[in-house]
Amino acid sequence: MEKLTVIKVGGKIVEEEATLVQLLEGFSKIEGRKVLVHGGGRSATAMATRLGIESQMVNGRRITDAETLKVVTMVYAGLVNKNIVARLQSMDVNALGLTGADLNYMRSDKRPVKDVDYGFVGDVKEVNADLLADLIHKGVVPVLAPLTHDKKGNMLNTNADTIAGEAAKALTKHFDVTLVYCFEKKGVLMNENDDDSVIPEITRPMFEKYVADGIIQGGMIPKLENSFEAINAGVSRVVITKADQLSEGCGTTIHK
Repeated sequence: MEKLTVIKVGGKIVEEEATLVQLLEGFSKIEGRKVLVHGGGRSATAMATRLGIESQMVNGRRITDAETLKVVTMVYAGLVNKNIVARLQSMDVNALGLTGADLNYMRSDKRPVKDVDYGFVGDVKEVNADLLADLIHKGVVPVLAPLTHDKKGNMLNTNADTIAGEAAKALTKHFDVTLVYCFEKKGVLMNENDDDSVIPEITRPMFEKYVADGIIQGGMIPKLENSFEAINAGVSRVVITKADQLSEGCGTTIHK
């Protein structure tokens, strides 16, 4: 089966010139088929502020009312996505920027209101993997913005980690998939104050022990939960690494 690398990169990395250049240079050097999924939250917050729209966050998640939805659609699908696509084209990577509404490749349902009304936020229900795979086989490199749609005419703000995970899982029927989460550390750390204390490999029992011992905590827990979910759904390996070390095979690898 042909190899495919799905890379998710946070907004912080794609929003700063120096880290964006490093990331895209590393991404362009990855051999074989690939997909890039990006965030852009800080750019959206900055644009909302300029337009006089208040950004509301609950547990790190954006409340997306009708006005905020306009901003995130503008910023994620336009400004951030097309900037990345244009840069990749300059590196001879034939990129195509997509939201879930484009080609109906990813459909979501609006998140139901429980304790919090998140507004126009999508929970992914369906991925058109055949169509994405067809594009990839033609040599296209999809660049996926963190937006989906409900097939009723509404765009929905959707977490970029979720989009990467759902795309990777769906594409396992066509490719041998590696999912890579890029962030500002070199990997999952044994000691959060020591950037070189990277844990090279994590299995499920190790993960549970590290959480119980307080070594793995905070935002890294859901990231690793997502990683094991992807592995259980057929993704071959998940790597958590630093954006500027993409082509170097560093970081933490999650195995079955």
